Amino acid sequence: MSWVVRDATPQDATAIAAIYAPYVTGTAISFEDEPPSAATMAARIAQAQARYAYLVLTPADDPTAVVGYAYAGPFAARPAYRWSAEASVYVSADARGRGAGRALYDVLIPRLVARGYRRLLAGITVPNDASLGLHRSYGFTQVALYPKVGWKLGAWRDVVWLMLDLVPADQDPPDEPGV
Repeated sequence: MSWVVRDATPQDATAIAAIYAPYVTGTAISFEDEPPSAATMAARIAQAQARYAYLVLTPADDPTAVVGYAYAGPFAARPAYRWSAEASVYVSADARGRGAGRALYDVLIPRLVARGYRRLLAGITVPNDASLGLHRSYGFTQVALYPKVGWKLGAWRDVVWLMLDLVPADQDPPDEPGV
């Protein structure tokens, strides 16, 4: 499949909300209880793009059909964490297993490097072999396991944290990332 990755716009918020809703309502992959509205997604797009990135994926032959998205945001609130980012990727059911996640990360990861980020983290509710496989294929390694940290769909859920060094670990960071 041939994909196009581009920056998300507020006009993509409805499609993004539709992709995300089944993850919220039918899986433990997302720990949200209610699917966010398109307006909420538009605000999330703007917030992520201010310092990180928010991307959408479309088939090359239909640039209006958003079938996936990926974004990064802050890993944690304290200033010392500002060179680390947390990434997420979601694809529609019909785009899974067709290289959609890879196409998104092929753009997201270099974008974060260019913006001065040093570490990329991903929290993954397990089991989730597809997401673990995608992240490990980029060199993410497990740095933590939080057992039974979230309650969703009538059961306690474990979350694995993976991390990727975006640059050599001993390289000093820029004064401020994302600007």
